[in-house]
Amino acid sequence: MELTYYRKGDYLFPNLAVQDEPQTIGKYGMLRRTYLKENRKNWYQSMLMSGRLNQHLAQIEEEAESRVETLLDSLNEKFPAPSKEQDPLAWAAHQNNLTAMAEEIVLKELVYN
Repeated sequence: MELTYYRKGDYLFPNLAVQDEPQTIGKYGMLRRTYLKENRKNWYQSMLMSGRLNQHLAQIEEEAESRVETLLDSLNEKFPAPSKEQDPLAWAAHQNNLTAMAEEIVLKELVYN
């Protein structure tokens, strides 16, 4: 990366500009950004300054959503849900539990890694 500088008094300052990339970042991308900002500051700054942060966050978001769907399918096969018509509250509780399990796995594997 080639840097140019401007002079202000006796000092040289780099001409740095962060380019805005209009990508929507969802839940997992925001969690990843917070994790990087708080726990991997150097890596976060490097990605931010090179303009690759939004691309990385969008990739994490896409992978996480895909992984949650895949995990939900496999968990539904492994732990079948009760009948929705006979006991809708038990079915909803079951689906919420499976979703929480899938999200916990995804957060550990992709977001907080």
